[in-house]
Amino acid sequence: MLHVIIPTLNAGTGLTRLLPALHKGGVAQIWVADGGSDDATLASAGHCGARILSCPPGRGRQLSAGAEAALQAGAGWLLFLHADSTLPEGWADLLTDHRLRFPGHAAAFALRFDDPHPLATVIAGAATLRSRWLGLPWGDQGLFLSASLYRAVGGYRPLPLMEDVDLVRRIGRRQLRLLPAALTTGADRYRRDGWIRRPLKNAALLLRYALGEDPRTLADRYRR
Repeated sequence: MLHVIIPTLNAGTGLTRLLPALHKGGVAQIWVADGGSDDATLASAGHCGARILSCPPGRGRQLSAGAEAALQAGAGWLLFLHADSTLPEGWADLLTDHRLRFPGHAAAFALRFDDPHPLATVIAGAATLRSRWLGLPWGDQGLFLSASLYRAVGGYRPLPLMEDVDLVRRIGRRQLRLLPAALTTGADRYRRDGWIRRPLKNAALLLRYALGEDPRTLADRYRR
């Protein structure tokens, strides 16, 4: 019983690619936790048979609400994805293999960007190394784990930023695997902010969070 949770806010274009791929992989239920979209997001989700949850905006709140709905519906395993994700070929088999061989572990994908810029490969490679060495994948790499592990670590907290880092730190590096395939994610923020400025800003925000700065303050900096 694999349930997928996708937080959305004006993500209609990405959903039209992602949802059909999930259905082909035999997903039991897809939950779209929407934070107030006014584009085609809800129409795309409904057309593809996803269950729609209306939530206060904020990815932490949305992920938490989607997970709670999935758990109440009997989900045995949870897969959290961003709406602009493109799954690698054979992703369903990879998750099945992980579930059978490492049932007590969470898993994330390696990272790839949907952009040919030379720095895209460098930044994605650095993110993959960070995930492997430090056990700190970010939300754009997906997160796959059992319902029992999700409950045991306390699930997503309603944070405005760093909700992904907060959860994987509680899971711990010893209980987190990196899958041997890359999830492709949208590079809109990097194209907008610059392939040097954006990763430096992300690294600074992560350092501030590690030093104890309030995620609400960091969220304001992230949006600038």
